[in-house]
Amino acid sequence: MKSKASNATDTGASADLPSLAARSEGRGAVWTLPESEDLNANLLRFPAGEGVGEHTNREVDVVLVGVSGSGYVRVAGEEFSLGAGSLVYVPKDTPREVRAGTEDFACLSVHRRRAGIRIGRSGEPGDGL
Repeated sequence: MKSKASNATDTGASADLPSLAARSEGRGAVWTLPESEDLNANLLRFPAGEGVGEHTNREVDVVLVGVSGSGYVRVAGEEFSLGAGSLVYVPKDTPREVRAGTEDFACLSVHRRRAGIRIGRSGEPGDGL
């Protein structure tokens, strides 16, 4: 049976993340786990030197898993290497930044699905984009 890079059914989903990352020419979220009510998973891909600037997510813990290339995650000022097969845990309410070190950097971001985006002043619940 030949596997597809990404497959979703009523009973689950599967994805060949390294293949999806290699075939993608985009940046940012290039794949998203379909149809989960409880879980959010995004394949993030960035060219060298790019990524997600420092921000604080106030709602959910996040796990980042390296898929290809190499980069780093800075959590509360401490830098962690992120390469294929490595994992970085980021607790909620903690400043974090993600940066690609190589052109083929990709990682999977996984967290509990958040409530919808809410408009409010900085520091209020829901501002952790």
